[in-house]
Amino acid sequence: MADLIVVCGAAGALGQAVVAELAGHRLDVAAVARHQPDPNLVPDPTTTSPLLHRLGADLSDPEDVERLWAEIDELGQVAALVNLVGGFAGGAVTNTDVTTYRSLIELNLSTTWWVCRAAARRLSGQGRGAILNVGSRTALHGGAGAAAYAVAKAGVLKLTEVLAAELAPSHVRVNAVLPGVIDTPANRASMGKTALAGAVPPEAIAKVISFLVSEQAWPISGAAIPVYGWG
Repeated sequence: MADLIVVCGAAGALGQAVVAELAGHRLDVAAVARHQPDPNLVPDPTTTSPLLHRLGADLSDPEDVERLWAEIDELGQVAALVNLVGGFAGGAVTNTDVTTYRSLIELNLSTTWWVCRAAARRLSGQGRGAILNVGSRTALHGGAGAAAYAVAKAGVLKLTEVLAAELAPSHVRVNAVLPGVIDTPANRASMGKTALAGAVPPEAIAKVISFLVSEQAWPISGAAIPVYGWG
């Protein structure tokens, strides 16, 4: 069985770009989405990757995360985990309702926590591996208008730092990338061309992620790397 790179959030624009980048290097990829991804959303394994496994899970549910990882255990040893699950909603502290707050914390922070926990338990026993989380520019520079999102992403960043320290004795690297606005079709439709000036395409971020989970990046751990270009 070959080493796997697990990509959580594989059906989104960034997820598709990351899976395509990794598959382009002929790596074995487990592409995880909330529902079984449409085969058209990820590359054809017969032409790009030796093995591409499409898996479904609710990553906000700790029990479903454990079920997912039991399934992954049967596929091969995990070399790296890439966490891309997340979502955005605006709102100030004073007008963010309870439902929105809880949803953003669960979608951005809790999912990352549960998946990282399952991965860390396995990678620490292997004595090698990498975890890559996706934070946000707002984790460093929280501005007005996206309070719960900024708090959740700051939590992802702190989780990354803590895990890097905890897993260092096992030679497992843990890093985060911090995008700003990503140039995706959905953002183009909702924000317009002018607002996206300087936005970074997902393919460019995917190349950074691919490097960070590779053995070439072995000296890097505990880093939060900006990938928001000049936007």
